[in-house]
Amino acid sequence: MNAPLSTTLHDTLSQHASTRAYRDAAVPTPVLDRIIEAGWRGPTSINGQQVSLVVVQDPTRRAEIAKIAGGQPWIAQAPVFITVVMDFSKTALGVEVAGKQQVIHDSIEGTMVGAVDAGITLGRLMAAAQAEGLGVVPIGGIRRDPQAMIKLLNLPPLTFPLVGLALGYPATAAPRKPRLPLSTFRHDERYQAEGIAEAITDYDRELLDYWQSIGRTDGLPWSQNIAQYYQSVYFPEVAPAMRAQGFSFER
Repeated sequence: MNAPLSTTLHDTLSQHASTRAYRDAAVPTPVLDRIIEAGWRGPTSINGQQVSLVVVQDPTRRAEIAKIAGGQPWIAQAPVFITVVMDFSKTALGVEVAGKQQVIHDSIEGTMVGAVDAGITLGRLMAAAQAEGLGVVPIGGIRRDPQAMIKLLNLPPLTFPLVGLALGYPATAAPRKPRLPLSTFRHDERYQAEGIAEAITDYDRELLDYWQSIGRTDGLPWSQNIAQYYQSVYFPEVAPAMRAQGFSFER
């Protein structure tokens, strides 16, 4: 019989809430080192380890990242910002050592591999940080101007900054946002589309109630919020920046 997920770990994972207000307190080096190790020890496809982290603690550089991400003040406020980088530069060196030429970065499969492994790393960093009593918020906004991030972090060709993570000690407890029903997330044996449209309508109402409960007058129903983004390519500089870094989607 498999052992049940520990209560502590389950609580850490299920009680996640994004923290956007941080205390003026540094993250101790041993704590940060443990968080980084948790990300480093995560699994990657074929053990390719095509993920690297750039850890920024300098206030000036964090403030610059906050601007790049579209003006997110919590990035500058949090004492640590970690950029999760898809890194096929490192693997290209390994392929060269083996006397071969890497082509995976010229494929959609390569992009998927890098994104999946970066996501695994991000999840492990978040869980480890929260287990240490820190608050976190993942930041996709660094892809708003990827070339600026590439320059700021001195990223070599065949790398790309996929997502960031702000972390530090919370100034206040972050509210936990409601989710779509579990039935829209878990599908047993086959994908079950029945009832999802109705669940979205109900969730729109629930989310509006949530926004009102925390005093957010600008909060939108879920359907309207995602429509703002998904009716267009909301970070259009990603594809040209990836091509400039040596990636293509030809294979």
